[in-house]
Amino acid sequence: MDGKKPYVIAIIIQVIYTGLYVVSKAAFDHGMSTFIFIFYRQAAASVLMLTLAIFLERRNAPPMSLRLFAKLFLYALLGNNVSLNLNSLGLKYTSTAVQSATANSVPVVTFFLAVLLRLEVIRLRSLSGAAKVAGMGLCTGAVLVIALYSGPAIRPLNHHRAFGGGGRHGRREAVTAKSGRGARWMEGTSLMLLSTVTWSLWTLLMASLLKEYPSKLMATALQSVLSAVQSLPLAAAVERDPAAWRLRPDAGLLAVAYSALAVSGVSYYLQAWCIEKKGPVFLAMTNPLSFVFTIVCSSFFLGEIFHLGSIVGGVLMVAGRYSVLWGKSKEQNTLTLTTATVAAVQQQQTAAAPPAAESSNSDSDSKHRLASPERHV
Repeated sequence: MDGKKPYVIAIIIQVIYTGLYVVSKAAFDHGMSTFIFIFYRQAAASVLMLTLAIFLERRNAPPMSLRLFAKLFLYALLGNNVSLNLNSLGLKYTSTAVQSATANSVPVVTFFLAVLLRLEVIRLRSLSGAAKVAGMGLCTGAVLVIALYSGPAIRPLNHHRAFGGGGRHGRREAVTAKSGRGARWMEGTSLMLLSTVTWSLWTLLMASLLKEYPSKLMATALQSVLSAVQSLPLAAAVERDPAAWRLRPDAGLLAVAYSALAVSGVSYYLQAWCIEKKGPVFLAMTNPLSFVFTIVCSSFFLGEIFHLGSIVGGVLMVAGRYSVLWGKSKEQNTLTLTTATVAAVQQQQTAAAPPAAESSNSDSDSKHRLASPERHV
């Protein structure tokens, strides 16, 4: 059972993210503002994450300098506010299938940005380099297919939805998403892609910051707090109706509570455990499961009408993700093998080489006998 546990945990993680896509889309279809949702989500996550960070890392967390705090402030603005707001708007204008598909492109976009920033190198003559380039090409084609191609509609599995009857404020966006294409569909796809770019850039920046400040939980908690503070004036400027801020016992409240507890709380811990046991590549390989889960659950619970273009685009996105991850894994294995071979050769050369003779002005005869095995023989 212990050997199967990481696989079970990985599937649970994908189910959690599927639930996030479904309940968030339901909240937006019922008229909840995306900006207010992000504020409530980050505020709730801040309470949870800061409590855990103080309880678990208050003694081990290194002191925070002003320079690092300024970095966290900017990274919270980029990775939490900008990225999450773009993603929520894109979800409001498109569908959960598009969101799940673009989420699978994060490793590809991250690698592309790393190449632009000269943090990664593509060796075109190697098989791993060709796989990386093919992955980027597949993801580019996937975006074009999702944005420009509709195709035949796939009817929902269940016509009696659990989250039925979106509110009058969100009905127009709900119809747009279900119809498969609309005036805002291409805009939503572009926002999703932009969100993926900002999130990937945030990933690269955080990787360097955590080398300076290794307390991951505290850094995450501080970013949640900062993003909640940053998102409040933005949401207040966009949504001035006090009624829009009222949380009712509906899909909006469920989405806020779910994102804070299940995603920021349970999922982050499970991901850390899974990465520790099986490594980051294993978890990344299981992420496409959420694409399949999302299509089934959204069709059943939301009654979404998916089009063939979204499905084909999602499949191309997943294929591109696997291609880049395979190329990275192949390159890493080659590098590890080369390093091990060089180390073995150096060790053999060191063992075969005679030790250096020690010279001294006093008792030189005994020193020479000890230093030279050939003379001993």
